[in-house]
Amino acid sequence: MSEKDGFNPLTIGATLRLGADSLRQAGVEEADADAELLLLYLLGMSKADLLMDWREPMPEQKRGAWTEMLARKAAGEPVQYIIGEQYFYGRRFEVSAAVLIPRPETELLAEAVLAIGDRLWPSGTGATGPVVLDVGTGSGALAVTLAAERPEWRVMASDLSPDALVMARRNAETLGVAERVTFVQGDLLTPFMAATDGGADAYPPIDILVSNPPYIPSADIPGLQREVRAHEPHLALDGGEDGLNPYRAMAQQLQSLRAVPRVVAWEVGAGQAEDAAALLREVADWSDIRFVKDYAGIDRHVMAVRE
Repeated sequence: MSEKDGFNPLTIGATLRLGADSLRQAGVEEADADAELLLLYLLGMSKADLLMDWREPMPEQKRGAWTEMLARKAAGEPVQYIIGEQYFYGRRFEVSAAVLIPRPETELLAEAVLAIGDRLWPSGTGATGPVVLDVGTGSGALAVTLAAERPEWRVMASDLSPDALVMARRNAETLGVAERVTFVQGDLLTPFMAATDGGADAYPPIDILVSNPPYIPSADIPGLQREVRAHEPHLALDGGEDGLNPYRAMAQQLQSLRAVPRVVAWEVGAGQAEDAAALLREVADWSDIRFVKDYAGIDRHVMAVRE
């Protein structure tokens, strides 16, 4: 039936409202926001474009893809996996079910590391920038961001998952820093330890260690939001019985590196900051150990510094 026959094609605005309603009925908590993100991606437009084209007809050729996207979201799949991207520190990162979705609070960790790095290794002095290691790099969000923000820094990124490293490398290439980031497969600090074959000689001493490791207590995994529990990689979520296993392991391994880093910066779970700091105090005499709060006022990052 044509418009002459009285058919009124569904507008973009109506399409969005109906899509949000269907997600709400499926139990999606962020139905309006998720539907908007999906539609903006599908139509390749900005929010401003959406408002201007609100009464325009929904493109017929996009209806099938829209229905499929809504079905995936209704089944609990994160929007970021459906569209294959997430922005971090102003840059677009490719993501998939192989990696944890970068969170806004981790941007605060990047900011804190950049600030302390600038203080300890000021640019313009002719001194060599620090060697930074991002442990458990996942999508490469932290490592790539630090390399992009500070071209004079030498960055390494490690992960136990080969699939995660493939994606991290791809993001580094897309964002133009692949030549300045070294990717290493291995469990936490094991590849860099003196006891590892070639470990002490294959890589330079680490000045800044940054990590956002798995920190969810195992018993808490079943109670996580459906999108996280059912779709994000448990390897990047499960921190053991109390969520502190990765921190214990890294604290022990620090003493087996060529030298203890001058800065250790960890993202931690709610209520874990004091315990993580205690682990670091057993390793070295730090000039300062402080916490960085996230947007909810939770002590989310532990920063240990040796002046």
